[in-house]
Amino acid sequence: MLRSVLTFFGSIFTLVTLSLLMVALSIGAIFYIYGRDLPSHQSLANYTPPTISRIFSGEGRIIDEFSRERRLFTPAEEIPVLIKEAFISAEDKNFYTHSGYDARGIVAAAVEAARTRGGTVRGASTITQQVMKNFLLSGDRKIERKIKEIILATRIEETLDKERILELYLNEIFLGQNSYGVAAASQTYFNKSLGELAPHEAAFLASMPKAPSDFHPVRAAERLKQRRDFVLREMAENGYITRAVYESEKAQPLRSVQNGDFEPFSKSLPPRDYFTDEIRRQLSRDFGEGEFFTGGLSVRATIDPEMQVEAALALQSKLEEYDRQRGKWRGTGVTLPAESLTSEEAWREALGAADVARDIQLDGQWYPAVVLKIEDQSLSIGIEGVPASDAEPQVVPRKDISWLPGNFQKTFEVGDVVHVRRMTGNDGSFIRWTLRQVPEVQGGFMAMDVNTGRVIAMQGGFSYQYSVFNRATQAKRQPGSSFKPFVYAAALDSGYSPATIIVDAPIEVNTPQGVWRPRNSSNKFYGPTPLRTGIEQSRNLMTIRLAQEIGMETVASYAERFGVYDDMGPYLANSLGSEETTLFNMVAAYAMFANGGERVEPTLVDRVQDRYGETVYRHDPRRCVDCFDPNIPPTRGPRIVSDRERVIDAVTAYQLTSMMRGVVQRGTAAGNVRLDVPVAGKTGTTNDARDVWFVGFTSNIVAGCYIGFDQPRGLGRGAYGAGMCGPVFTQFMRKATAKYGGGEFELPPGGHFIKIDRYTGARLPDNASGQYVVAEYFRDGEEPIFGLAYDGGFAMGNDLELFQSDEEAVKEVTTSTGDTAVVGEKATFGSISSGGLY
Repeated sequence: MLRSVLTFFGSIFTLVTLSLLMVALSIGAIFYIYGRDLPSHQSLANYTPPTISRIFSGEGRIIDEFSRERRLFTPAEEIPVLIKEAFISAEDKNFYTHSGYDARGIVAAAVEAARTRGGTVRGASTITQQVMKNFLLSGDRKIERKIKEIILATRIEETLDKERILELYLNEIFLGQNSYGVAAASQTYFNKSLGELAPHEAAFLASMPKAPSDFHPVRAAERLKQRRDFVLREMAENGYITRAVYESEKAQPLRSVQNGDFEPFSKSLPPRDYFTDEIRRQLSRDFGEGEFFTGGLSVRATIDPEMQVEAALALQSKLEEYDRQRGKWRGTGVTLPAESLTSEEAWREALGAADVARDIQLDGQWYPAVVLKIEDQSLSIGIEGVPASDAEPQVVPRKDISWLPGNFQKTFEVGDVVHVRRMTGNDGSFIRWTLRQVPEVQGGFMAMDVNTGRVIAMQGGFSYQYSVFNRATQAKRQPGSSFKPFVYAAALDSGYSPATIIVDAPIEVNTPQGVWRPRNSSNKFYGPTPLRTGIEQSRNLMTIRLAQEIGMETVASYAERFGVYDDMGPYLANSLGSEETTLFNMVAAYAMFANGGERVEPTLVDRVQDRYGETVYRHDPRRCVDCFDPNIPPTRGPRIVSDRERVIDAVTAYQLTSMMRGVVQRGTAAGNVRLDVPVAGKTGTTNDARDVWFVGFTSNIVAGCYIGFDQPRGLGRGAYGAGMCGPVFTQFMRKATAKYGGGEFELPPGGHFIKIDRYTGARLPDNASGQYVVAEYFRDGEEPIFGLAYDGGFAMGNDLELFQSDEEAVKEVTTSTGDTAVVGEKATFGSISSGGLY
C-alpha cells in the first residue's frame, strides 16, 4: 500500500516536474526565438531625442522656435522629484525595485482579461517597457511585441541605471497638444517651468500618457480630473505627499492654458517674421534640415527688435500710401458663407478660421473683420477679438472710403472679410474704425552693420502671414541705376578719377536684336561731363561709354568681387543694372564702400550652439588682442585684429562714397533722403519703373529698399527710386542714427584733396569757393590729367532720333576760372529722376 502511494506521488511529482520543465523550456524557447534579431538596446545609452531649436535676440529673449516634435530636453538631475513621483505613481509604482518588468502586474492583467473575456485589456507595462516600446518597437497590441518588450526591458536594466531610464521616458513620452516630454508639456498646459508646478499640476501631466486624446482639458475635463485625482491618491498612498496635501490638491480646480486660465507661451513670442524664417532657411541649408528642426540648436540672432519694427513700419507705410493712391479695393479675397452669419458665435468661429494676415501693426493693430450689414452711409462689421461696445461702435462710415471711386453697395458684399484698425486722435481717443487692405505692390528692406555684416533688420514684404516670400533675399530683380557705383569703382581703380570727363551724348549699338539706342531718363544729353556728375545725376549714356572704355569684363569681375552676381554676363546693357540680383546682395556690396573697401559677409546669426552648449558656428572671426589685459588705459579700447580681404582700394572706396554723398546732397536723391549725419547712396529705377531702389549708408549702417510688383509691371508715372524708396530709407535711418550714431566717413591715407569745378571738371585754386566747387580726393603720386574727355569709342549716329537740343545741347561756357569750356547745360530733372534701363 505504501509503495503504491509512493509510486502515485512519485508519478505526480515527475509529471509536475516534467510539466514545469516543459513550460520552462517552452518559455525559454519563446524568449530565445523572439530574442534574436532584436534592435540593439545599446543605442539608448547615446540617444539624443529630437528637441526644439530656438532663436534668441541679442538680449537673450526667445523670438522664435522650430521643431518637428515640440520637446525641451531636461536631464534627469534637473527634473524635480515631484514630477518623477507623479509619473511613477501613475505608471509604475515598483519602478525602483523591479528588473524591467512587473510579473505580478502581468499576471493581474491576464486574469482581468480572461475574467472579462477580453472586454477589459489593461496595460501592465512598466516604465522601462514603455521606453522600449517608444524607442525600439512598434505600439501594436500583440503578444509578440510584449515578449520582445520584456526581453529588451531586462537587457536595458543591466545597461542603464534607473535615473537614466526615467530621463529617457520623461523626455520622450507624448503628452498631447504636440508636446513631447514633461518640460514642453508643462509649458504647453501651464506656461510654467517644471520647478513651478504644484502637485495637482504634476498629477495633471502624469494623467496624460494613458491616452492624451481622451484627457483633453476642455473636451474631457471631468474625465481628466478623475484621472488627476487618482494619481494624487496614488502619490499619497506611496508616501510621496501627505494626506493633508492630497486633500488640498484634490480640491484644486482643473486649470490650464487651454481653459484660458494661463496665457499661452506662444503669446510671449513675437509673430514669426521674415527675419527668423530666413534664419531657418539659411541654417537648414548649412546644417541640414533634419539637424535644424531636431538638433536643439540655440541660435543667437543679429536682429535688433526695435529696428526690426521700424523697418516694417517704414516699408509698410510707403506701400500702403502707394496702394491708396491707386484707388482700387481688392480686400482679402475671403468671404464667409451665409450660414456662418446667422449668429455672433457662428461668425466669430468662422472669422477665426479665416486665412488672413494677423501680424500687421501699421498705425495700430489690424484686425480681421466681417461685413455684416451694408447701408448707404455706413458699413456694419464684426471684429475678431473685439466685443461690440457703445464706446467703439463697429461701424465704418461712408467717408472712410472716400479714396475709392465706388460706394459701399458696389464695393462690398455681406460676408466679406476685411481688415480694420482703430483711428484715434492725437490724445489716443477713439474716432472710428477704418478699413485697410494689404497692398498689391510689394517690396523689401534690409539694414546691416557695415563693419561686422550683422543684419539688424529685414522686412521681406508687407506682411509675413500674407506672403512668406522674402523679397529681400529671394526676389531677383533688376537693380537699375543702383548698380552704377560698381561701374565707377572699376573705372576709379583703372586710372580714372572723379574729375575725368566722359562725353554725355547719344549712342547706338548694333545687336542681334537690332539697334539699341539707350538714353538718359530726361531724354536729354549734356556733352562732356565729369565722372562725379555722371553718378550724381545718374547719366546712363556716360555710364555706358565708361563701361565700354574700361571693358565689360572688368565691370563684371568687380560686380562678382562685391558679391552682386556670381557670374555676370559681360553685356553692355548690364552696366545699367539690367541683370537681376537680390536686395541682400546689393546691401552687402554697398557696405564695402562704407567700410573702406574691406570684404564683409552679411549674417543674420552671431552664434550657434548645439544642445550641449558647444559653439558650432561663430560669425565674427576677428581676434581681440588684449581684451583680457587689465593694464589697458581707460582712454583706449582693446585692439581688434582683422584679416579681412580687401575688395577695392581704400581711396577708391572713399572717392565713391564722396560721389554718392553728392547723390543725396544735390543729385537724384536730393530732397528725399535727409539725415542729420553724413549719408551716401544711390537711387535706381528700371524701365517703366518696374523696380525702384535706394541703397545708402552712414559711417556704420547700410540699408537698402526695393519696391515693385511680384509680377513685374510698371509702377506708373512719377514712380522713381528716390521718391518711393528714399522716404523708406530716411524714416528707418532717422531711428537707426539716433540709436547707433553716425559721423564723418573715415579718410584713408595715401591721398590728397584738389578742388575742381563740378560742372566742367577743371582744376580750381585751393582758395576757390562756391556751389560749383568740390574738393575731390586724389591718390598720392597720381597727377590727374584735366580736360581729357573719353567717349567710349562711340560715334554719334546720323540717323538717330535725338532730343531737339537747341538750348540743351553742347555749348561753350565760361568757367569759374574765366576760361572757356564745352559742356552741357546742368541737368534739370533734379531729384525725380534716377536713370535706369533704356
